[in-house]
Amino acid sequence: MFRKIPSFLKNKFFYTALAFIVWMLFFDKNNFISQFGLLSDLREVENEKQYYLEEIESDKKATEELMTDTITLEKFAREKYMMKRDNEDIFLIVRDEEK
Repeated sequence: MFRKIPSFLKNKFFYTALAFIVWMLFFDKNNFISQFGLLSDLREVENEKQYYLEEIESDKKATEELMTDTITLEKFAREKYMMKRDNEDIFLIVRDEEK
């Protein structure tokens, strides 16, 4: 009828270790839940870092192309800043969005 209590349940170090584990998992400032959230934030920041590194590389290529090729530079100036030659006229066509 009465079962014998296991010896590890009588040990005070078992309860101390159990309390420490529970404290670290749930109540500490760096608990398991906050660590999981920080890990997901870290992954998101690493993805953003990769995106911006790729953007930097593409911008470097575009800048290098603009600095070396005069045709590309002229195209960029015409499209971005509406520049023209002295003997040219520019007509802008603005289309309304269809609803």
